[in-house]
Amino acid sequence: MVRQVQEVRLRQPRLGTRKLHHLLRERWQAQGITLGRDALFGMLGRARLLVPPKRAYHKTTNSHHRFRRHPNLLKPGPLQVKIDRPEQVWVADITYLPTQQQCVYLSLVTDACSRKIVGWHVHDTLQTEGVRKALEMALRQRQSTLPLIHHSDRGIQYCAEPYQQLHRQHGIRCSMTDGYDCYQNALAERVNGILKGELLLHRPSDLRQARQMVEQSVAIYNGERPHLSLKYRTPDEVHRAFFRQDKPVALPSQQVST
Repeated sequence: MVRQVQEVRLRQPRLGTRKLHHLLRERWQAQGITLGRDALFGMLGRARLLVPPKRAYHKTTNSHHRFRRHPNLLKPGPLQVKIDRPEQVWVADITYLPTQQQCVYLSLVTDACSRKIVGWHVHDTLQTEGVRKALEMALRQRQSTLPLIHHSDRGIQYCAEPYQQLHRQHGIRCSMTDGYDCYQNALAERVNGILKGELLLHRPSDLRQARQMVEQSVAIYNGERPHLSLKYRTPDEVHRAFFRQDKPVALPSQQVST
């Protein structure tokens, strides 16, 4: 059983115990093994395979600028948007990735309903162009023509004219946090944490290798990692289930923390 856990951890080194139990439960039952989730915690603890938490901080947001800020459409109140389908709300954020040569930055665009990373780009500066490329990737893969909201913090990259021009070009409505509380963009922060805390565990040598590692990690995150909030389905499963139906399918009720 420990060996089978280690096999899963080869691709998802910091996958949590609850998700491991979900992925391996049917295989163990077929082998005549009965092991509850609490017992798995104990077994992994004895084998020293529990995942310790990691904490780090690196500032990537500059909110002191002259550009226009937009209201928070995900904040509780009369204007709050209820998320009930993919490609209704995309959340965006920037995080840092240290390499052996320099610090680079990862821009992500994530679907708030399916939790799928729909756009990403690794860049070596905090200029708007690198962040814009992540949104352009997401737009190239967009399947719906229904209204779309883009939610982010108030960083200068998201408020700058080239980024806002892309919004107007594609009819995207803009939403932004209205303060410095990171929980107002909690989903985007959470996805950053999963990629860096569970998948991007080795320091790349340079920008080129960082992009290769991120590409592989995003594929694993979207296609292999089950999410508790999605009833242990993967983001790809939830996203595909909606768009392959003639009528919208029942999806888990989603609420983005603010």
